[in-house]
Amino acid sequence: MKMPNIPRLIFWELTKRCNLACAHCRAEAHDSNYSGELTTDQIQSVIDAIAPFCSPIMVLTGGEPLYRPDIFAVAAYCRDKGLRTALATNGTLIDEPVARRLKEAGIARASISIDGSSAGAHDSFRGIPGSFDRAIRGARFLKEAGVEFQFNTTITKRNVDQIEDILQLAEGEGARALHLFMLVPVGCGVEIAETDMISSRKYEKVLEWFYERSKHTELEFKATCAPHYYRIIRQMAKREGRAITFETDGMAAMTRGCLAGSGVCFISHRGDVQPCGYLPLVAGNVLKTPFPRIWQESELFQSLRDVGRLKGKCGRCEYNTVCGGCRARAQYASGDYLAEEPYCVYQPKRMTP
Repeated sequence: MKMPNIPRLIFWELTKRCNLACAHCRAEAHDSNYSGELTTDQIQSVIDAIAPFCSPIMVLTGGEPLYRPDIFAVAAYCRDKGLRTALATNGTLIDEPVARRLKEAGIARASISIDGSSAGAHDSFRGIPGSFDRAIRGARFLKEAGVEFQFNTTITKRNVDQIEDILQLAEGEGARALHLFMLVPVGCGVEIAETDMISSRKYEKVLEWFYERSKHTELEFKATCAPHYYRIIRQMAKREGRAITFETDGMAAMTRGCLAGSGVCFISHRGDVQPCGYLPLVAGNVLKTPFPRIWQESELFQSLRDVGRLKGKCGRCEYNTVCGGCRARAQYASGDYLAEEPYCVYQPKRMTP
């Protein structure tokens, strides 16, 4: 069944300012002020354009979005316009009053970045001592305030052997979900790609583990920036002699891997609309063009919605309608966002002699 091209998730970088110094930061954010950030009035005007057009989950992100003094007002405005609103944070700035205000502002869920099962592993990646303990404390304040939270973990060579422990940490802390992100070489991630990116074969093994482990946890378990997973679950289900269905596999049966420009987009702190936060190509700017028009008419987005335009083995792959390959990794490796996914070991049958 073909899914309509409507925004399901809009990630909005309200600010680039951040109090951490993460080794893999997409935004290359620092603890300093950035020029050109949208004002509260401008943000509300864009929300006014989005709300009648679609009903996405609005993910308020950064940088560290809690640096925005109007974060609670923005969240409440989204809520009042009928939009489900989430917060993507490093968790370190959340105390009891902040957690309570997030609840009052209508934040439905907060994602907290956790990149290790211990302070030593997490803090070395996040660049600031004490960030692990403060993030876990923030999660506990959210739980006490009645705000759902999830852990987001970027998988690299540094923590790939800790993912079972991270899962147990998420379960033990009462997280609603664990989302595993495969490192995308963009921003600071480019600098550590050679040293920290796991191999394509290890990538495959992690996703196979993910499939098996998802059967035995109550957590919402999601592989993100890992479009290969939607091929893998079909391959493994076939080996088990069963079909992929919504009842057994949830949204994994209904969606495709890379949703950049087809189900997901990103609005930068200056209003640039991108296919996703990891693909720094601009479809338009919300200060110049209404969001619905950008979404519907952008040639960049149109190309991403057409699997017939994929190149290399992605273009020939029998799984390209459910996977699509990571367009950001293709851009990084070749300078062409429609090129084949460089971190995929699968050889399509249509390419086999």
